[in-house]
Amino acid sequence: MSKYVNKNNEVYEGELDLNVLRHTCSHIMAQAVKRLWPQAKLAIGPFIEKGFYYDIDVEPKLQESDMEKIEAEMKNIIKENLKVEAFILPKDEAIKLMKDRNEPYKVELIEELPEGEDISFFKQGEFVDLCTGPHMLYTKAVKVFKLMSITGAYWKGDEKNKMLQRIYATAFDSKEGLDEYLQELEDAKQRDHRKIGKDLKLFMTHRLVGAGLPLYLPNGATIRRILERYIQDKELELGYDHVYTPSLATTDLYKTSGHWDHYKDDMFPVMEMDNEALVLRPMNCPHHMLIYKNELRSYKDLPIKIAELANDFRYEDSGAVCGLERVRQMCQNDSHLFVRPDQIKEEVGKVLTLITDVYQKDFGFSPDSFKYRLSLRDKANKEKYIDNDEMWETAEGQLREILKELGIEFYEAEGEAAFYGPKIDIQIKTALNHDVTIPTCQLDFALPERFDLTYVGEDGQDHRPVVVHRAILGSSDRFISFLLEETKGNLPMWLAPHQIKILPIADRHIEYAKALQADLRKAKIRVDVDDRAEKVGYKIREAKLEKIPYIIVVGDREVDENRVNVNERGVEEKQDMARDEFISRMIEEAKVPSDR
Repeated sequence: MSKYVNKNNEVYEGELDLNVLRHTCSHIMAQAVKRLWPQAKLAIGPFIEKGFYYDIDVEPKLQESDMEKIEAEMKNIIKENLKVEAFILPKDEAIKLMKDRNEPYKVELIEELPEGEDISFFKQGEFVDLCTGPHMLYTKAVKVFKLMSITGAYWKGDEKNKMLQRIYATAFDSKEGLDEYLQELEDAKQRDHRKIGKDLKLFMTHRLVGAGLPLYLPNGATIRRILERYIQDKELELGYDHVYTPSLATTDLYKTSGHWDHYKDDMFPVMEMDNEALVLRPMNCPHHMLIYKNELRSYKDLPIKIAELANDFRYEDSGAVCGLERVRQMCQNDSHLFVRPDQIKEEVGKVLTLITDVYQKDFGFSPDSFKYRLSLRDKANKEKYIDNDEMWETAEGQLREILKELGIEFYEAEGEAAFYGPKIDIQIKTALNHDVTIPTCQLDFALPERFDLTYVGEDGQDHRPVVVHRAILGSSDRFISFLLEETKGNLPMWLAPHQIKILPIADRHIEYAKALQADLRKAKIRVDVDDRAEKVGYKIREAKLEKIPYIIVVGDREVDENRVNVNERGVEEKQDMARDEFISRMIEEAKVPSDR
């Protein structure tokens, strides 16, 4: 059992709480900094998932090399086994205390608290900090910790405020726990799609192009092209019609759709041209509404499935963009299904089946990593949504009923709906333990109303269709970032930018290697010959770093007997195969999953 002290200075016992341990360690770290740099001014130091940080204003700026000194002083404080005590002051006395101790950030925090509220502090030795607690009773309770990094952070997260220094750290109850966490971080570093993208020459960024605007290099462009062809072909098999629509539209289009009222802050600025106000589109829905409306529709025509791989633009803050995961221009795998009310259940079911086919059958992701979320509007904050209570009740009820009838387990989340309707979001637990939304299926009664969409029913009267918005890959960019992190860049054979690399041992083997390359290329296999004057061992190691699925070594025996020596990624034993047998196997393995 561990001993704790709360803000009323009451001591109690309980099971070890790592968050309290880490919060206590954040005070120890702040105390160490104050001992080493007495002029430092403290801001905030909360615990976070698997760690903690403290924001500090200090000159000269702390360097990574200073972390060793801070850690050494923290160990001294822990060894001193200081008792942690709490006390409470009225607001005016609390402000005076922090002013006397030259802590302006603490003073600002206290001044923002309601009048008449008592303020709690925690003290250990000479160190006093504004805090609500609780804390470990003695500093010696912290046994295993590590400082991780020093970065910049604006006070209160506002770029108009001063930039402070944020020291990130963590603490555990055992060395084994810390070692396991550090291994997780190393794995995450190796899985970071930005690192993989650089190592495999998939994409790049440049300040002259702009933040959030990645450039796909040939290898990355190959992945994206194959991926987009793959999803288009699956959609064509299911009766989708693909279109192209412009990346620009007038503001009137988005005022009609309702996006202008609910989404304009996420759009790029308006461009005034020829008496028109144009914007880069953030989504494709309004364009597809107009395509539907372009013709007279009959109940027999529905469902009509309009799909597009379209570039959309969103005004992400430069500090929020991240590799391919969060960008300012994205290619959306978007589609809108125009259905009769009696077709909703069947068509939503087909969308959910398509999602399962793509993620579980074709890409092999575990069903255990998927959760279905019914995303609803926030009834306490209705101004964020289309104002139609009856529509919302109907749409939410129908999606709930569909999930139940299909036997799909789900949970509900208020406030996660689109502004025009509820949706089913498939939440995926990634290899980095992030909970992300990629595929989604949304029900929309609002846009058909706003665009006055109709179809002629069996009774000869006009009826209003319902729109199902759905995205399977989400955006190509985000899906690629997700896929790279899931596979560590070891993409399946059909998607790898370079599927085979042939390594002739000597110059006399180059002719055979080139002939093999020609045969494979005729079969549309992506294959290269590395005929550089380097040792074959060096070339094998380099090809493995490039995560090539198959490495073929060609020597005298292979040339004489018309065979190949196969190094398969992830397989230790080499394989000896007849040339024609190898080619046939590669043709089969290189097929897109839906063609097998």
